[in-house]
Amino acid sequence: MRVVHMYFAVARGMTMGVRAACFDADGRIFLVRHSYVPGWHMPGGGLERSEVAEEALVKELREEGNLKIVGRPQLFQVYFNTSASSRDHVLFYRATVEQTAPRPPDREIIECGFFALDNLPQGTTDATYRRLAELAGEREPAPVW
Repeated sequence: MRVVHMYFAVARGMTMGVRAACFDADGRIFLVRHSYVPGWHMPGGGLERSEVAEEALVKELREEGNLKIVGRPQLFQVYFNTSASSRDHVLFYRATVEQTAPRPPDREIIECGFFALDNLPQGTTDATYRRLAELAGEREPAPVW
């Protein structure tokens, strides 16, 4: 993963990604577990050159969870993501979603699903907990992911 970010740092200068807190009609959040990084995360990914952020979000949610956004996603915060590189930023959205079909595991996404906020899976990342606390108004949004 670090090699990919090093390549993007040289090729692009600055990298930007999208990530979303995706809630279903029952108020459950959708999380994914990747094969290449530990823990449960909210879905998202990097923007390609000339790609519009909301288009990237729609694409990533479809690819990572067969999710379709209901209405418009709401931009919540822009974070500086120092864990990826010294040039990465994340546009963080809140979205209501519907899953169009179950998402089978593959080489990238080994597990995914909807979870009640009071019963998140073991291994949910600290960043995921921080973002959820910020969304709930329990803490101020941080500038760093």
